[in-house]
Amino acid sequence: MLDRRYNATNGAVHLPAGNAAPALNGPDAASGVEWKDPTMSKTWFITGTSSGLGRILTERLLARGDRVAATLRRPGALDDLAAQHGGRLWTGTLDVADMAAVRTVVDRAFATLGRIDVVVSNAGYALFGAGEEASDDQIRHQIDTNLVGSIQVIRAALPHLRAQGGGRILQVSSEGGQIAYPNFSLYHATKWGIEGFVEAVAQEVAPFGIGITLVEPGPTRTNFGARLVSPPPIAAYDDTPAGEVRRAVTGGSFPILGDAGKVVDAMIASADASPVPRRLTLGSQAYASVRAGLLARLAALDGQREVALSTDVDA
Repeated sequence: MLDRRYNATNGAVHLPAGNAAPALNGPDAASGVEWKDPTMSKTWFITGTSSGLGRILTERLLARGDRVAATLRRPGALDDLAAQHGGRLWTGTLDVADMAAVRTVVDRAFATLGRIDVVVSNAGYALFGAGEEASDDQIRHQIDTNLVGSIQVIRAALPHLRAQGGGRILQVSSEGGQIAYPNFSLYHATKWGIEGFVEAVAQEVAPFGIGITLVEPGPTRTNFGARLVSPPPIAAYDDTPAGEVRRAVTGGSFPILGDAGKVVDAMIASADASPVPRRLTLGSQAYASVRAGLLARLAALDGQREVALSTDVDA
């Protein structure tokens, strides 16, 4: 059987073009956003496809007839999909914390597949502990993966998207890029960071026909929780908000209402939305928490209005 896996140190295979895909019905938009039914198949590049949202996204895109360049850290994790879908799946071994490998794999995917319509920066994980508890190495790896790795995936894709006249980027963030839970402090640092980067870069690349959307799911029923990395706890935090969240998550009482399949369907539909949504907040928990957080920040800002205005230079 043809080996469709690609490693940064190996070559890659040329794959046949995909066939037309059945239409995907996107959700209605009450805010002037048009959700178009795609009439042609697309080609997608997705990081972090071994499991979770990345895996489900890959499955659904292949099932509807699209082509997918899927990257993953565990070679062979998508062999079942390769056997089922043949040349429409290209896989590359990639740890996004390896900066040189990111550019190599992205370049190879574009060289092999030609035009890539949508880039999905999805790879990531969470440190589950108070900020004081994490080791220096854990902090560095969290930032290198979630923040710097995501930045480098976007940076590596931009020259190709410019050259082909445009495209879409979906950056998977989280409700945690707008609000914060205790005991997830380092995770939130990366999500707030990538949101700031995308806010600026989206303005920089819009003239080239490149649209970027921040995907902000709330707690979703995937295996994300099973992949939490927990540093040794400090007993002083047991009876603090960090300890409360820790017990809720480990004890199973932390509510998780998001449906992973519905989240993925909304992500797919957003790739055809016009105008390009800057943010896609998904789930009732995310909507409620982000809205409450924004309202609280706006109220705090308004409460400091006089102080803010008083610090301008004198007229």
